[in-house]
Amino acid sequence: MRTQKILALVLALCLAAGLTACGGADDAGYAPPAYDGSAPSDTPYAPPVAEDSGWYGCKPEIPAYDQWNSEEYAPIRENGFLSVSAAPLSTFAADVDTASYANLRRMLLDGGTVPADAVRVEEMVNYFRYDYPEPREGEPFSVTTEVVPCPWNSGSLLFKAGLQTAQPDWESMPPSNLVFLIDVSGSMDEADKLPLVQQAFLLLTEHLAQDDTISIVTYASGDAVVLDGARGSERARIQAAIEDLTAGGSTNGSRGIESAYRLAEAHFIPGGNNRVILATDGDVNVGLTSEDQLKALIREKKESGVFLSVMGFGAGNLKDSKLELLADCGNGNYAYIDSVLEAKRVLVEEMGGTLFTVAKDVKLQVEFNPARVEAYRLVGYENRTMAAQDFADDRKDGGEVGAGHRVTVLYELVPAASALPLKYQETPAAPSGDYLTVSVRYKAPDGAESRLLEYPVADESWRTAPTPDTAFAACVAEFGMLLRGSDYAGSATYQQVVETLTGLPGIAGDPDRAEFLYLVQQCARRF
Repeated sequence: MRTQKILALVLALCLAAGLTACGGADDAGYAPPAYDGSAPSDTPYAPPVAEDSGWYGCKPEIPAYDQWNSEEYAPIRENGFLSVSAAPLSTFAADVDTASYANLRRMLLDGGTVPADAVRVEEMVNYFRYDYPEPREGEPFSVTTEVVPCPWNSGSLLFKAGLQTAQPDWESMPPSNLVFLIDVSGSMDEADKLPLVQQAFLLLTEHLAQDDTISIVTYASGDAVVLDGARGSERARIQAAIEDLTAGGSTNGSRGIESAYRLAEAHFIPGGNNRVILATDGDVNVGLTSEDQLKALIREKKESGVFLSVMGFGAGNLKDSKLELLADCGNGNYAYIDSVLEAKRVLVEEMGGTLFTVAKDVKLQVEFNPARVEAYRLVGYENRTMAAQDFADDRKDGGEVGAGHRVTVLYELVPAASALPLKYQETPAAPSGDYLTVSVRYKAPDGAESRLLEYPVADESWRTAPTPDTAFAACVAEFGMLLRGSDYAGSATYQQVVETLTGLPGIAGDPDRAEFLYLVQQCARRF
């Protein structure tokens, strides 16, 4: 690994002569003007799309290329503006994954570049905790809404919706049937891979209940059952099995997945938490290797009632696209582990959300009022968008939300002309009705039929200045857009994000937010 980094540095120095002088996004940025209604009703409202550089910060004449980096990311086509008259409904699946933020943090702290497709803005925003209220009795989550001036475009509004599930009540939690599915192939033989996997699972074993059931399956060229149905009380036996793991061989991931689900089904706990936890760098090179084959396998297996959580590890070979796909198809979540601290956060501090699903197939649909909103853009969730008719179709998958999880959604809104302040009109037409209505569909963890909740958003949600939580979420979104080289970042700059963050209360007292400020400061200095 050290040799690779040195060679990469030499290559970068050699290419330096071919780089043009460049910095971050243009300070002026691109701010979409107020929608004037001149476009045909069936034409989406969108600024022109510039050529995608694929990398944040600058665009070299000769693309920077690291021949030792084989990481893979699914392509993202950023959401554009849509006119409300043409597309009044915006529909997407909930997402509580956080892998993108932890992964790009690793890249930035290593002094590297961030591929644009590695930046999933919703996962960055959802990484952080927000002060949302507990849900009302009988509902799986609370919904908090806010409409404020958009910080990166003075002609727009920013709408935020926050969903919060109840914190886990550990006294009443059902027992868990967990299968640790661990990649021990040759590609995992690095300090930030298998050794970190072992530390992560050792942390989790410290918090097992006496009546939990733990199995361990490893896979490389083949698969092996290391532990079959140990009780949570047998902590020393479980930890010894984890500590004895070694890496070597090719990667037959499909064999391991089949064995893990077979064990999970053999020890199935009715009404309990039945879950496979996959730990890997995602490099599957034997057996079922195509994404379509893996997707079909996981979708078949989830029908047994066993959910799948995925943890990605390591640098240089991370197959992010496959890991995200596996978690999405397996009714689970996807996290990237770059340190013992992140392992503690995912498997200990957020264990309720990681392991205990409270609502599955969660979908959101926002209907906009054309009297208040002319056009809108969903910030992030590009790989979660759905057709409007899929919202009420219970055959279509949504996202899974765990105990204590929160989901934050941001939209940039272009106000309708009647809602804009006019200089030469004494009595502008008053806007009527709600801005929009947020509808949520979800199923109980063992349910087959969805339930519907609706939340109108009216002037009670309007604020002339954002709450600290909304201001922080907006900063995270701006940072993500800048890293992506987004055409919709408007007037945002790294320095402007730093200035906003330093003016917010509580940053220094929150380690996650303080670290985020540090990352933005580093980018402000570099770009």
